[in-house]
Parts: sequence; C-alpha cells; structure tokens
Amino acid sequence: MSKYLTPMRAVILAILVAFPLARADAVTLSDKTALQIAMQKHVDRQTIDNFYLYFDAKEAKVRKLRPATAHPMIMQMGEHFVLCFDFFDSAGKKIEVDYYMARKGRGFVVFHSAVGSRNALMALVKQGKVRPAD
Repeated sequence: MSKYLTPMRAVILAILVAFPLARADAVTLSDKTALQIAMQKHVDRQTIDNFYLYFDAKEAKVRKLRPATAHPMIMQMGEHFVLCFDFFDSAGKKIEVDYYMARKGRGFVVFHSAVGSRNALMALVKQGKVRPAD
C-alpha cells in the first residue's frame, strides 16, 4: 500500500471533508448562534464602565480588561461548550478568556470563565476531551 495520496484516496478524502458524517451530538447552526449570543450577553452584563472586571487570585487584585473580539470557533466538551473572547489589559496586552458554557432550557449560560488560562484548554484539547464543535 502506497504511503502517497493516490487519486482515489484524494477523492475519498475530499468527500469526507466536504460531507462529514452526521453525529448525534452535532451542534446546530441555531445552537452556535445561541452560544455566541449568550457569551456576548455575559460579557456585556459583566462590563462596568467599558471594563470587564476579574479577580486575579495570584495578585489578590481586581483587574480591568477592555473587550476586543469574540472568537468564531466553538469547542465542545461532551455536552458542554467552550467559547473564547479576546480582551486587552491596561498595558495593551491581549488576554484570552475562555468561557465554559452549558445548555439551560432553550439557551446557554456561562458556568466558568478562565482568564488567561489558555494552557488548560489546550491540555484538554491535546487529551481529546475538547474538540471543535461540528
């Protein structure tokens, strides 16, 4: 068996990429929209005078972040989801915040915010516990 991509393998790969197999836990476009809206509402509710406040436990301080950009990617962790948002601190440094979300009725809620802890999320991805939502 050749280790190179034959024309037939290329066609099969193209079909699999273009038409992924349906999954029972596939996330609908409606769900994806609702997740993004719920995250944005959460950020808006937590913003005071244009700043998102969080408690930095290591420094025992309340820090202020300026909201910047919501990431379009939605990650799935079993029945839960992870969405990300970029902020800037007072020095202009980008701070990534990961929002862990759960379904609540017809919508979604944030149940955990991880500020500047991208390594934890990447470890979950590497372990196969978190993956891009379908």
